[in-house]
Amino acid sequence: MTRYETVVEGDTIYVGTDDGALEVGSVEDVLQVVGGPSWTIRYSEEEKERHPGMDTSDEGLTVDVVDMMQAMTHSERFVETLAAQPAEPTGGDEVSPRLGLFVGKLLENLEGGLS
Repeated sequence: MTRYETVVEGDTIYVGTDDGALEVGSVEDVLQVVGGPSWTIRYSEEEKERHPGMDTSDEGLTVDVVDMMQAMTHSERFVETLAAQPAEPTGGDEVSPRLGLFVGKLLENLEGGLS
C-alpha cells in the first residue's frame, strides 16, 4: 500500500501525492490550533482505569509538533480526501477545511502515537 509523506518547507506544510506536493497550510496555524510547538503526552486517570493494560511508559515525554508532522505518512484515501477539501477558510472559520482535517489527524497521532 502506498504511503504519502508530509513535508515542511519554511512555514508551509505539504503532503505528497502522485501528482506532486499538495499544499496543506502554514505551520504557524497548526501550532496555534494544537497549542504550541511541543506536546506533552498525558493519560487521564479515566483512560488508565478504562485500559489497565495500556502502556503509559511514554507519559511525560514531550515531543516536537513539527517533528511529529514530518514523521506522518498518509494513505491514498486520506490524501484524496485532503485534496478535495477547500484550501481557504470558509464560513468565518480561522483555518481551512483542508488544514482542519490535517490537524485532526495530527492530534490523533499526538494523542495515540504514529500508526
